[in-house]
Amino acid sequence: MTVDALTRTDAVSEEAATEAPVDSTPQAETAEAPAEAKTETPETPENPEAPTEENTVESPKPKRGRPKVATTAKKTRTVELTLTVTGTADGEWQAELKNGAKWVAKGLEIPAAAVSRAAKELHADLSGPIDEVINAARELQAAKVAQLEAELEKAKLALAELDA
Repeated sequence: MTVDALTRTDAVSEEAATEAPVDSTPQAETAEAPAEAKTETPETPENPEAPTEENTVESPKPKRGRPKVATTAKKTRTVELTLTVTGTADGEWQAELKNGAKWVAKGLEIPAAAVSRAAKELHADLSGPIDEVINAARELQAAKVAQLEAELEKAKLALAELDA
């Protein structure tokens, strides 16, 4: 019972208190509680101003919020897995997997194509930046291949001059 409810009960005129008993049981209780309240009718006090023991006894406070209902749903257990994929400017990719605090796999070499496919399957927002890194690495490798091919041509010419 709240303080407001107590003051409202005290504010009831003496005539109303003698004519009908005040039902102070909360409505949120079970169906048994109102039945008990109806069977327990307080007798009219001889002195209407003096509160009797029956009128001053407070009922237990109702719990706030919705009543808890027993559910049959299972709580899902979350597992903390952390997958870290790391790429370099040269186009080398590595993966590390951690389960809680324990390392499951560390330093696994992964092809760039597999990283790109996985990112596309996960989410479009992931695939964009990863593809940019892969394309930059591809351009860097293409430039390196062109440089090595030029060096190879020079080495072939130098070898041809020595053989002639």
